[in-house]
Amino acid sequence: MSSFGKALERLFRKQRTPKKDESETVEVVTQHPTVESSKLYLKALPLRDLSDLDEIKREVRSGNIVIIRVNTLARKSIEDVKRAVNELCEFAESIGGDIARLGEERVVLTPSTVRIWRQKPPMPAKQASTAA
Repeated sequence: MSSFGKALERLFRKQRTPKKDESETVEVVTQHPTVESSKLYLKALPLRDLSDLDEIKREVRSGNIVIIRVNTLARKSIEDVKRAVNELCEFAESIGGDIARLGEERVVLTPSTVRIWRQKPPMPAKQASTAA
């Protein structure tokens, strides 16, 4: 795993992220039946600079799911990536949304109407004790 991937892993470990071996998928939860006319979009946006955070937040506030590619900013400054991810985590919490890492280069941010499903790994079978 690259140093960037390790940095992202440390950031998300502090937040409400699944354990390392948990797989992550996005599950779209339908909105309230009376809000049928609004469309939900999945958008991929690059994070080239900290100023891009405003556009990302605006998209999520309008109800869209955003996949953020952070490797461009990571090439410039890992510290800026950490700052950006921390800010996005706080933002997700403030709006009741969700945020998760997707591999080493991407982060997904969802509005309050969408949850990220985190599959728990199967529990290992316990061996019976042979002590009498």
